[in-house]
Amino acid sequence: MTDNVLKVTNLTKIFTSWSLKKLKPIKTSFTAVDQLCFEINEGEIIGLLGPNGAGKTTTAQMLIGCLTPTKGKISYFNQPFLNRDPAIMQKLNFASAYSDLPRRMTVEENLDVFARLYQVPNRKKRIQELLTTFEVADLIKKPVASLSSGQKTRVILAKAFINYPRLLLLDEPTASLDPEIAVKVRQFLIKQRDEYGVAMLFTSHNMKEVEDICDRIIFLNHGRKIAEDTPTGLAKRIKKIKLKILVVANQDKAETYLTHKNARFYWKKNHLTINTSDQQLPKIIYRLSEQGVRYKNIEVIRPSLEDFFLKIAKEAKQ
Repeated sequence: MTDNVLKVTNLTKIFTSWSLKKLKPIKTSFTAVDQLCFEINEGEIIGLLGPNGAGKTTTAQMLIGCLTPTKGKISYFNQPFLNRDPAIMQKLNFASAYSDLPRRMTVEENLDVFARLYQVPNRKKRIQELLTTFEVADLIKKPVASLSSGQKTRVILAKAFINYPRLLLLDEPTASLDPEIAVKVRQFLIKQRDEYGVAMLFTSHNMKEVEDICDRIIFLNHGRKIAEDTPTGLAKRIKKIKLKILVVANQDKAETYLTHKNARFYWKKNHLTINTSDQQLPKIIYRLSEQGVRYKNIEVIRPSLEDFFLKIAKEAKQ
């Protein structure tokens, strides 16, 4: 049985502001996170997704102690998270492509500070190992100010692993990396999960990356959890699929039939794409053949996690 490393219960954050209207104070409240509940077990990578303004950043800030929850509970390793408990913080770390490091200090000086804070044994060896892993060992003596955004992101990832964490909070960790390095980083994260049981809470706008790396996904909208499932499970919640076929004869008959049936379809040269469902798929193929339509290269395009994300993002704007 796996160990629980993070448990969030009814986590809520309400921001309150005051303004004057006709010399009377007016109180305005906004609920950024609303009764959020979830758990992460040892060796799990959990995606935290949602449109802009869904509450992801506010949630992350509460989880690392930068914001105080309005109500609700956060527990790490079966212990309540109160006042940034050092025993808990020792087992956590955080990385974001949008965070920064002291710019005048060198890469080595920055990482040495964090290694000392976490009381990491053999600091120099650990720093060298991580910089080599993320392919930035040649930058060890360079000031952070001289680094590109991609180089800085890799140094921040090295910082995140400096203390051998049991749980990592990763905010867009590959956002500024080129594709080759991003693949290597994902492979490294998966290895940390599989070989060392490191758990991670992972946010990204790269849906393919989330599908590849995450075991489960928590989907937020307007501060509330609206779905929790595997990437495949969320994609399956969209019932529509696309049937794409290359029509080689009798295109007019295909168009006449589909128009009569009020089907949604479009052409791109000789390729016909039809919006349909699993239930209707066999019937459409049979009826097209019955009409004398000749075709080949049948392709069924099923919904992806990105389709689910776009559906929720569209609903959030309505």
